[in-house]
Amino acid sequence: MVELTTPVCNFGEKPHDFDLLGVDGNYWSLDKCMGRNGLLVMFICNHCPYVLAILEKLVVETDVLSMKGMNSVAIMPNDTASYPDDSFENMKIISKKFGFGFPYLFDESQSVTQKFGAICTPDFFGYNVERELQYRGRFDDRGAKKNNNPNQSDLFKAMFAITRTKKGPELQHPSVGCSIKWRK
Repeated sequence: MVELTTPVCNFGEKPHDFDLLGVDGNYWSLDKCMGRNGLLVMFICNHCPYVLAILEKLVVETDVLSMKGMNSVAIMPNDTASYPDDSFENMKIISKKFGFGFPYLFDESQSVTQKFGAICTPDFFGYNVERELQYRGRFDDRGAKKNNNPNQSDLFKAMFAITRTKKGPELQHPSVGCSIKWRK
């Protein structure tokens, strides 16, 4: 496991379109995922301890955000030949086990991951209704440790603010996680 941190938010950057297969059997695009107040694009996988540490709380917080018009979509970027735990079948299992209320998509070619510039799992990109990047930061300060902090995550607070003001916080802490597993 190689631990990486994400770069700072490039405020105003536009998202990249995609057409990816979800665990529900449907193909999803940027337009289909967009909410009335914005979109959270998450790069996650099935095996990363940083992702597994946050999944339960992430699912709850994205459900609350969806009620505020902030939709979410998760994209699995890893090479499944080298990391079979991240297979499409295992994506279906993880999605069901944790009760994902958002589409979970497979970037088999890894081209969408490259276009976004995602470098680790988890990696978060928060866009306002004008499709301007307003958040590129961590979930919270837990790293790979599971904890039951009752406070809202940094991610939730930022995305909730974006639903109200269309602006993300000026101070953002980089996400930390496992490197994307690129195809050789």
